[in-house]
Amino acid sequence: MIYSKLGHTDIEVSKICLGTMTFGEQNTEAEAHAQLDFALDNGVNFIDTAEMYPVPPKQKTQGLTEKFIGSWLNKTKKRDKVIIASKVTGPAPDFDYIRKPLKIDKKNIEIAIEENLKRLNTDYIDLYQIHWPQRETNYFGELNYKYSKENKNIIIDNINESYEALNLLVTKGKIRSIGLSNDTSWGAMKFIEIANSKSFSKIVSVQNPYSLLNRLYEINMAEIAEIENVKLLAYSPLGFGVLTGKYLNDSPKNARLTIWNRFNRYSNKYCKEATVKYVNLAKKYDLTPTQLALAFVNNQPFVASNIIGATNISQLKENIESINISLNEEIKNEIDAINLSHPNPAP
Repeated sequence: MIYSKLGHTDIEVSKICLGTMTFGEQNTEAEAHAQLDFALDNGVNFIDTAEMYPVPPKQKTQGLTEKFIGSWLNKTKKRDKVIIASKVTGPAPDFDYIRKPLKIDKKNIEIAIEENLKRLNTDYIDLYQIHWPQRETNYFGELNYKYSKENKNIIIDNINESYEALNLLVTKGKIRSIGLSNDTSWGAMKFIEIANSKSFSKIVSVQNPYSLLNRLYEINMAEIAEIENVKLLAYSPLGFGVLTGKYLNDSPKNARLTIWNRFNRYSNKYCKEATVKYVNLAKKYDLTPTQLALAFVNNQPFVASNIIGATNISQLKENIESINISLNEEIKNEIDAINLSHPNPAP
């Protein structure tokens, strides 16, 4: 396994991170524990979760993912062996069963962290992230930015309030570091600006989608990662399984895109066309499509950790073993050629 520091901190995280949003929906508690055991035994020390998980989110299961991790921590007593990342939920009318009104503000953050800690059976979280911004902007596949009608001063005031609340949690020892998720270059730079002006704990990461089907992060966020040392935690590196090639010929039972249609941004015809090319490229170099897709993400210098998700140990094993694969310049050039012909089909 490869490890690196998380931003400016002394927190060392594995290049492969175990994503857990299937825990409590597609995976039972016993299966979740087995995945956690296997991941840790194979060098993965980084676990990512969120208060709204599992996915798809619903009132009946909300919080089960953290509870399953918490019961594993209680059983194994291995809290000091893992780095845990979690998130406070952003505003959305569909999730008002979590809190009402659901906002990214001081009150919600203070309530959320206590509930996170209780479910996780721990007294601190290593990385605490805002799941998505309070303001109107592009995330979760939205394109064609429309000028916001929101008052700009209110937006800035909200960011300052939420950042102050998060920074206070750092000083209290309830969280060790702060991160963003599903955010933009403006959002990241605004947090960096505030940290510099107020001496707040600097954000250490941005968790955004990144894969062979979505390389938008490279356009300007990668520059922030390099210069400001706020690197990417890449989620959906397999495009919800599309890049494995398993959806090209049929719809496998119990697979996410077969069961739910909420992730259809990875299912359009342009994604399928690009996936065929990537699958053929993998075969040309005697790799599985999964190995190619994950190695591509692992090899990027702006990626701090690659968040993989699995519903069984076999998938998890292949995902983790991708850390051992290096891509030469020839295959990288062929990947770039495919990207030029099919640029970012799943934004």
